[in-house]
Amino acid sequence: MTDGALDVRTRLEAVTDYLPSEETPLGYLFWLSRPRFWLYLGGPVIVGATYAADTVPELFAPIPVLLLMFFTVPANVFLYGVNDVFDADVDELNPKKEDKEVRYQGRTWVVAVVVASGLLGLLFVPFVPTAAALALGLWYFLSIEYSAPPLRFKTTPLLDSISNGLYILPAVVAFTAVAGELPPTLAVVAGWLWTMGMHTFSAIPDIEPDREAGITTTATVLGKRRTYAYCALCWLAAAVIFWQVHPFFGGLLVLYPALVFGIARSNIDVDDAYWWYPAINTLTGMAMTLAGLWVLVFGYGG
Repeated sequence: MTDGALDVRTRLEAVTDYLPSEETPLGYLFWLSRPRFWLYLGGPVIVGATYAADTVPELFAPIPVLLLMFFTVPANVFLYGVNDVFDADVDELNPKKEDKEVRYQGRTWVVAVVVASGLLGLLFVPFVPTAAALALGLWYFLSIEYSAPPLRFKTTPLLDSISNGLYILPAVVAFTAVAGELPPTLAVVAGWLWTMGMHTFSAIPDIEPDREAGITTTATVLGKRRTYAYCALCWLAAAVIFWQVHPFFGGLLVLYPALVFGIARSNIDVDDAYWWYPAINTLTGMAMTLAGLWVLVFGYGG
């Protein structure tokens, strides 16, 4: 690891000293919700609402604001809480849990908070179009069955990847709630492919722990090198399809296959590269949002 990377890591570790301890109930829930990944669900709400709105005030209407609040924290508590409860045995062998995440210890109150966090989302159903409610229902289905029996998609190669389209569904819910109609099909397909690549890339550091735990995933079946290729293909396909929606989107998404190619061809440790992606994804989403705001405010789309 370079001196620069070590310096960044040292600074980040210093910041965590000021965050709540996992030994307290609030701190445990904070770390369970994966704060590094909050915008993986909350960010798509911002992008979806931005491209659905006809005026700036529509972005600050109650429904999009409340959707952003729900998908930023409670939805993450629910999603990762379900994951941790059903992965308790597997996580004993996962080194990622040592210093970046928490392990579920069988506490009943944690299950109660996870369930309550999920139930909050159901409050939107009477106030959004039917299509948005159905997209929300699909998000719940995939969020639960990714980790929970009987389907437990995460242990079935390819389905583990496909089911992670759940991360694009907050954008579908927000867009439909604001616009009253579903977003363009090509945009949804491209976004879904992007999430497939992102999920499988994030599974690369877990290949050995998953194999030791007897879990079969797309990454464990393909192995490290072929998983790189799979991710690059998903991201390249997403870029090509997004180009059909607008060249700007396609240009942004080309960054992903280029990055994975660079990582695969270099000496960069994928365990370190994996932790770059919250920042990379946030910057990509920010660029999409700013472009949408430019069109919304100034009325120029190119």
